[in-house]
Amino acid sequence: MADDWSVGGITRRMFPIIVALTLLELVGGLTLGSFEATLRRYPSLLVLVPVTIGTAGNLGSVLSARLSTAFHLGVLSFAATDEELLGNTITTVLLAVTVFPVVGAGAWAIAQLTGGAGLQVETVVIVALVSGFVLALLAIAVTITAAYTAYRFEADPDEVVIPVVTNVCDVLGVVVLFGVVQVIVA
Repeated sequence: MADDWSVGGITRRMFPIIVALTLLELVGGLTLGSFEATLRRYPSLLVLVPVTIGTAGNLGSVLSARLSTAFHLGVLSFAATDEELLGNTITTVLLAVTVFPVVGAGAWAIAQLTGGAGLQVETVVIVALVSGFVLALLAIAVTITAAYTAYRFEADPDEVVIPVVTNVCDVLGVVVLFGVVQVIVA
């Protein structure tokens, strides 16, 4: 693990990662822009976009922090039978399937109050639930991969994993949400 905790040392380690993640975020922005017509047609989906992205990133960040702490405590092994890893991944999925329907209903209600949702509440809740479930699985995969990669390269997971997870979840959030919309709504 890196021993140089100076501003220069942290900057040298993080700069390439931040540049790569910035380029990745451009993909998310371009994807979002390609669905502008759908968002205009269904305002509840427009409200759902930032909340979905943020919630997926939050789930990944919580898992990242827990895995990083377990790593520093020496209780994380990255084995498929590791109870710490399994418990945290199950909890992440359970959080997703309980939070995302509420997010969908809230997005529908806000859109309804501000000019019309464009979709039935059930449709928005199902879109949010399916998107959230898929995003939880992807956030788990990204988080475990990033944490393991940091471990293998002797990088501090506190420096690397959360920025990687939140940025990747932003892009995946847009892609998954609109993939689910294409299947369920279109």
